[in-house]
Amino acid sequence: MKKIKFLTLALMSGLFLFSSCTQGAKKEEAAAPKKDIYLQLYSLRDDIKADYAGTIAKAAEMGYTGVEAAGYNDGLFYDLTPAEFKKSIEDAGMEVLSSHAGRPLAEPAADTNWEETWAWWDTAIQAHKDAGMKYLVVAWIPTPKTLADLQAYCDYFNQVGEKCNAAGIRFGYHNHNFEFTEVEGEMMYDYMLNNTDPAKVFFQMDVYWVGEGGQNPVDYFTNYPGRFEVLHIKDELELGKSGKVDFEGIFNNVEQSGAKYMVVEVERYTGTPLEGVQESYDYLNNAAFVKDTYVN
Repeated sequence: MKKIKFLTLALMSGLFLFSSCTQGAKKEEAAAPKKDIYLQLYSLRDDIKADYAGTIAKAAEMGYTGVEAAGYNDGLFYDLTPAEFKKSIEDAGMEVLSSHAGRPLAEPAADTNWEETWAWWDTAIQAHKDAGMKYLVVAWIPTPKTLADLQAYCDYFNQVGEKCNAAGIRFGYHNHNFEFTEVEGEMMYDYMLNNTDPAKVFFQMDVYWVGEGGQNPVDYFTNYPGRFEVLHIKDELELGKSGKVDFEGIFNNVEQSGAKYMVVEVERYTGTPLEGVQESYDYLNNAAFVKDTYVN
């Protein structure tokens, strides 16, 4: 009887130790460092309109490192002052990385009211600086009809970039797919890369839209190394679901691009926006080909 009791105690002790080791391993696995992954808040646009504070808190809980804003207007971000916006993000445990904002030229560009335009930019740049932004990005321009129109935007962006540099902010341009059409025999995107000053203008490549424009992001990394300081990591749906984007190929060649930050954007979903944004974070965070950080 004593022998049976001893064996029972030994077995229970062994099970306890095994359980403890297993739980310890799970805790260690759960405590593994998160990757630096940022979120373009346009991905949660409807949720933000309904509940700004609650949505920001949920994005932080998902694991995102920081955010890119898409709600700038007249010196405010999502109707908050720059200081209030910065505090709301940092209080949630994230950081402010960047924002989309911009003011198009008049059509024709020669009719642009430059006094009003530069006053607008002075306000915008100061607001972005006060919000702690590292980057200010123009997300769209009207499709130029002529090379002269396109050159006007290149000159304009060089001037805006110079102003941003003076404020300690980097200025960039975010593409869609129309930039991969030709204007007077010139591919728009290539023309912009070749006619903007790398010291003043970087390009926030949206990898999905490059593919939709019939091009390969890696070719641009190779041909224009260092020009893409921030990447928009996007798919037709949640990341990895469409099969259209070679994310592994992109990330395996990302060092050539000059990218320091990866920003997730989701515009279409198979479920709710919150579910899609979480799935997209998990896709990158669990991918062996994605590094923990790209900041040197």
